[in-house]
Amino acid sequence: MAGLKAKIILYLLRHRHVLKGQLRQKEFEQSVEAVLKFRETCEKGGERFGKLPANVRMKQEIINLVRTEWIVPDHAPDHKLLFYVHGGGYVSGSCNDHRSIVSKLTLKTGISTMLYEYGLAPEYPYPSALEDSISTYREILRKGYQPENIIVVGESAGGGLALALLLALRDKNIDLPKAAVAISPWTDLSCSGSSYKTKGKVSLAPPESWNVFSHFYVGKNDVNDPYISPLKGNLEGLPPLFINAGDADELFDDSLVFYEKAKRAGVDITFRAGKGMVHCYPLMAPLFKEATGALDEIAEFIKLKLNV
Repeated sequence: MAGLKAKIILYLLRHRHVLKGQLRQKEFEQSVEAVLKFRETCEKGGERFGKLPANVRMKQEIINLVRTEWIVPDHAPDHKLLFYVHGGGYVSGSCNDHRSIVSKLTLKTGISTMLYEYGLAPEYPYPSALEDSISTYREILRKGYQPENIIVVGESAGGGLALALLLALRDKNIDLPKAAVAISPWTDLSCSGSSYKTKGKVSLAPPESWNVFSHFYVGKNDVNDPYISPLKGNLEGLPPLFINAGDADELFDDSLVFYEKAKRAGVDITFRAGKGMVHCYPLMAPLFKEATGALDEIAEFIKLKLNV
């Protein structure tokens, strides 16, 4: 159960629309203009919180026309890497607005992290994000990183894309990473899980936002394509997985049902459900103890798998 500090912070986040003079949250409009405004808001947030800690350095690089940032903590081992897939509903997200989030995990683990920018909808719908992810991962292998020294990490849509990436790598006979971490992953873009109906009042997301994001990302493709909705795929042969999800989130069932299916498929998978917690709450560390504890557990999983 959430502690008092967490409850206060989450209450304020749930009612942030009141500060804008709105008695209730408005439904997310299904328009390009609404999506671009959402993206702009995320970028402005990144400008406010995008500074790196003093003991972390950053290097930018273009890989196959994809912008990447290497976030490297002091004394990081040269040969180990976190391959980070950012969230943002497939319509938003960048190195700029995820830099500070990623640096938290980088510092917790002491492992270098590569953050990259895949094509965003509506300008670049599926399969752009997946293709950019595959080509960037391949280039990392060409640089000399060994699969057993790589862990893929993603949150929200990036968590779903990370899982889709694993399916694609397996199907293309490309060496899989040592393990993967998915934080509140979006695994079913049909938005048909029961938590979309039961968790709406406690979710932080604006009403209908996930359906709008799905509309623009999926386009004319089949929403049940496993590379779009990894929950629909054959999950056999995936590497060890760690999934964290708050149970006060519309996407909660996306994690829970994926976990149950992966377990039946013989995958070595760990699932942590945060009671009373919201979407991607570990990345809110160190605001409240539940977030810090969850991020610590994720970091321990990573360090265990990479022997650091």
